[in-house]
Amino acid sequence: MIIAAWFGLLIVARIMRAVDRTPSLNNMLSGFLVIAVYWLTIAFGLMVVLAAVGVNITPLFALVGGASFIIAFALQETLGNLAAGLMIMFNRPFDEGDYVQVAGLGGTIKRVSVVSTTVTTPDNQVIVIPNSKVWGDIITNVTASDTRRVDLVFGIGYGDSIEKAQAVLEQVIASHPLVLEDPAPNIRVSELGDSSVNFIVRPWVKTSDYWTVYWDLHRAVKEAFDANGISIPFPQRDMHLHVADNGKAAGTAAVATLTGQDTQSRRDVTDYASGDHGADEAEDGGEGERG
Repeated sequence: MIIAAWFGLLIVARIMRAVDRTPSLNNMLSGFLVIAVYWLTIAFGLMVVLAAVGVNITPLFALVGGASFIIAFALQETLGNLAAGLMIMFNRPFDEGDYVQVAGLGGTIKRVSVVSTTVTTPDNQVIVIPNSKVWGDIITNVTASDTRRVDLVFGIGYGDSIEKAQAVLEQVIASHPLVLEDPAPNIRVSELGDSSVNFIVRPWVKTSDYWTVYWDLHRAVKEAFDANGISIPFPQRDMHLHVADNGKAAGTAAVATLTGQDTQSRRDVTDYASGDHGADEAEDGGEGERG
């Protein structure tokens, strides 16, 4: 029994080494398989040893089944995270080291376990997200592709030359060393805005150079437009006030008339208990009429 167990462990160890060296398996799945097979080997090995020494393992199976039901009922949310973790590992929407946007957060995948995913944000915050929230949300893998397109919009004034602006933009894009020639950049007039003629500028770059090109082109285009006399408009609003004197005088007179009438009516009141056109005065008038 000991010799058989020893050879069995050697076989399992070789299988684990083969799993780690398989290029088709990502780091998350290979790590999970190593841990799963390790614990399954211990569990079944224990059962085999107990059966070999004459221990009746039937009650043990019943005990494990009852305990599993209770644990599953108490750990429903944890089991949901476990199922989501297995889906992530087998479907592989991302791997460790990828930059993703998931569950309203953006960051680099640091570690993925069967119940949670650890993400490091660009400002070096470490965030642990339950796998149920990761798998139940939209997953955007930013670094999955080798190349990315940089989407930029630049506006010029309506009095500026479109041909000149087009030539300046093409020159700026072509002079940047990190912009790829294939696919070719796309520069077109896209919109006639409220205060500007907008160009779309869409060069292709390597994924690792995305932000470098994004920041460099904004500065380069501004400097090139200034050097060539091309304006970059910004939203403005003109307000025109028209004052009519006749209408103003009429309005002032009407206000004075209304104010005077109100003042006169208040001066006629001597007793606010009965002279304010209220209920007491109405009652007095009613009695007079009856008399």
